[in-house]
Amino acid sequence: MVAALEHSPKLTPEEYFEWEERQEVRHEYIDGEVYAMTGGTVNHAQIAANWTILLGNHLRGSNCRLLSSDARVEIKDLNRYVYPDMSVTCDERDRTATQFISYPCLVAEVLSPATEAYDRGEKFKLYRRSSSLRDYLLVSTDKIAVDLYHRTDDDRWEIINYVVGDVVALDSINLTFPIEQVFEGITFG
Repeated sequence: MVAALEHSPKLTPEEYFEWEERQEVRHEYIDGEVYAMTGGTVNHAQIAANWTILLGNHLRGSNCRLLSSDARVEIKDLNRYVYPDMSVTCDERDRTATQFISYPCLVAEVLSPATEAYDRGEKFKLYRRSSSLRDYLLVSTDKIAVDLYHRTDDDRWEIINYVVGDVVALDSINLTFPIEQVFEGITFG
């Protein structure tokens, strides 16, 4: 996320949806304000593509939907709509969603220098408001590393840091895989 558009009036969610359809770049919606989304690097795009392949193959034939960075996630009851790099919903209430999903079980953000603090801080605070969210992934673009925030059965969040040689476990979608699969084809700095 970059910054709010200068001198723009506050929008209702409905006005935001209509306005954004006419924009060339995506915007997140926070309390009536819209924020332009930043572009990514080649590593960012490759990591997102690797996630799509990995998760898409795993979820094929299931009741879950894998969504790319073009799909909004609603933060229920807060009038906020954000764009994660990747989200998964297995909730029947999202089955017919067309503008946004409301019940993700998994959200992934591919980190960049411009968004890392926001993804780890304020954006994670927003995502935690979603009672359906079980796993929140933060993926590095400058080394083989994934931070997983996992909601426990007693509604606490634990962090698991995965590095080279580790096997990542995503309980939300019953998937385990070697971390290196996410970074296939990546050349670091």
